[in-house]
Amino acid sequence: MDRIRKALDLAREERNRIADDTVDIRREERRSDARPALRLPTTIVYTKTRVFSPSESVLESNRIVGPSSRHPAATAFRALRTQVLQRLDENQWRSLAIFSPCSDDGKTTTAINLAISLASDHSHSVLLVEFDLRRPTLAAKFGFTPEHGSDDLLRGDADIEDCLYHPQGTERLVILAARATMKNSSEALAGPVSRGIVAELRCRYPDRVIVFDLPPVLGADDALAFAPMVECGLLVVSEGATRREDLLRSMELLRKTPIIGTVLNRATDVASGYG
Repeated sequence: MDRIRKALDLAREERNRIADDTVDIRREERRSDARPALRLPTTIVYTKTRVFSPSESVLESNRIVGPSSRHPAATAFRALRTQVLQRLDENQWRSLAIFSPCSDDGKTTTAINLAISLASDHSHSVLLVEFDLRRPTLAAKFGFTPEHGSDDLLRGDADIEDCLYHPQGTERLVILAARATMKNSSEALAGPVSRGIVAELRCRYPDRVIVFDLPPVLGADDALAFAPMVECGLLVVSEGATRREDLLRSMELLRKTPIIGTVLNRATDVASGYG
């Protein structure tokens, strides 16, 4: 535990030293075109987006917590949501990638619970996009089978409208899950089709927070190939599993992407694992 925290502190200090001037410049650029606060309707009616009702038992078995839950994890994610929104709003950012050094760090579960918590804030709607095309699990964690997914979208076999799903019970959340694994996924994520999809999503939903779930940083080059297309990221690490050298290597590889925080998953001695 202490080794992970010391590694996080060391990596943060180095990134902050390098990035301070760049962040200040970006803030000045964004102040000039800041958008007025969005007032969303009380109720959102989905017409083209497919609506499904997730099973509570499936959500519970996959450690997915609702926004009104009294579970300690829900409280931790509400605290994380507040801090993430503050950083996003401060910089006028609307796209966020969820990274982790290795597999089984809890990255996708963190992405889902954060997206649900973000969507419970009535000032925001959320689009959760699965670009982990090596081991897609998002749809299974919600207990549904998409007819079309982000893999079809990247191949040009579907339109965005064909791939969007809304889970009942979380009013402002829409999911774009992967349907199956995809060969040459890193090339697809770095290519012009991917850039066009991200640009369309950001233009179509200018006031929506887009959360991208990506493969582990050290498992393949997918996350690094896609990182330039997002404005910032969160890094998920796991207590008792993430090695110090893997954490430092991931931070080094992601040095050009603003990392707004780290999530210490499976923490045993803190109420919230955000830092």
